[in-house]
Amino acid sequence: MNTRKLFRLFGIVLVAMTLGAPVSAAERIKDLASISGVRDNQIVGYGIVVGLDGSGDQTTQTPFTVQSIINMLGNMGVAMPPGTRLQLRNVAAVMVTANLPPFVRPGQQIDVTVSSIGNARSLRGGTLIMTPLKGADGQVYAMAQGHLFVGGIGAEGVGASQVTNHLAAGRIPNGATVERAVPTSLGQGEYITFELRETDFGTVRRVVDAINMATANGVAQALDGRSIQVRAPMDPTDRVAFIGRLENLMVTPEQQAARVIVNARTGSVVMNQRVTLQNVAVAHGNITVSIGTDTTVVQPPPFSGGETAVVQQGRIEIDEPQVSFINVPESASLSDVVTALNAIGATPTDLVSILQAMRAAGALRAELEII
Repeated sequence: MNTRKLFRLFGIVLVAMTLGAPVSAAERIKDLASISGVRDNQIVGYGIVVGLDGSGDQTTQTPFTVQSIINMLGNMGVAMPPGTRLQLRNVAAVMVTANLPPFVRPGQQIDVTVSSIGNARSLRGGTLIMTPLKGADGQVYAMAQGHLFVGGIGAEGVGASQVTNHLAAGRIPNGATVERAVPTSLGQGEYITFELRETDFGTVRRVVDAINMATANGVAQALDGRSIQVRAPMDPTDRVAFIGRLENLMVTPEQQAARVIVNARTGSVVMNQRVTLQNVAVAHGNITVSIGTDTTVVQPPPFSGGETAVVQQGRIEIDEPQVSFINVPESASLSDVVTALNAIGATPTDLVSILQAMRAAGALRAELEII
């Protein structure tokens, strides 16, 4: 027999109103937008990590590691006799990745990430052999080499096996030297373009107004809900100073749309404070969720001079077998629903299904994004 839990939330709570969204604070333009064409470029390479303490690839299952070692030794003048079978335990094949920042010049150093592509148990203590890093055009833009830093501790023993971090990937700070620069243009002709990180027509209008007030009217104009074209000086020194001044202008962005992000793998739910709920009842398997409002009339004490008030109390009902206790905060919001469902042991799949049903029924007034 189902155990019915009724939660009555005291206080004036309107289920259909926003959850106390605060006024947005002013932010710098550089935090809201970037300059068109000024971006990172990804580079990648295939390399070999040596010096591992017996935790490298099992070469019987990763023949590409053996082939890589033979090719590397051949390039160094070491010829392996035909039919030689190498038994390598201190070597691992890896992919090396990095981001090439804008305006970087040859000779500068950047960080690289090294990740195992074989079955190595750990890259701790290894050294990456010189690896060329290429861009999407096939050109070599950097050379990586150095000692890996792998965080975390792996412990194994009789009756104990513990790993507190992922040991198959590590980083080399300043591990790559830039060999080729990527041409980066700072605008086109006399114009530069600011691009908002998120499309918002209201924020674009505010950025245009802020730039025109700080410079001259007509310098900035909106192209669409994300792009702002600004007339800038032609001299490179003046242009850099001009952009630096604009990036530090303060703008108060518009409130973002209501949004709920659900991670279907972990069951994590993240929402902003503009999410609203309407009255709804959802049945999913043996779980029933009902959200509504109760209206009561509150009479003032005699001779107090007060007025009769109508109080709306948010109500959440959870119906599921073998429920002993569910703690619901004092507000009828989506977070209460999620908390209650987690308390009764709902799986991430149940949570996603219920939120999708609420969104389809129009009770969840927010964008639902599942990752």
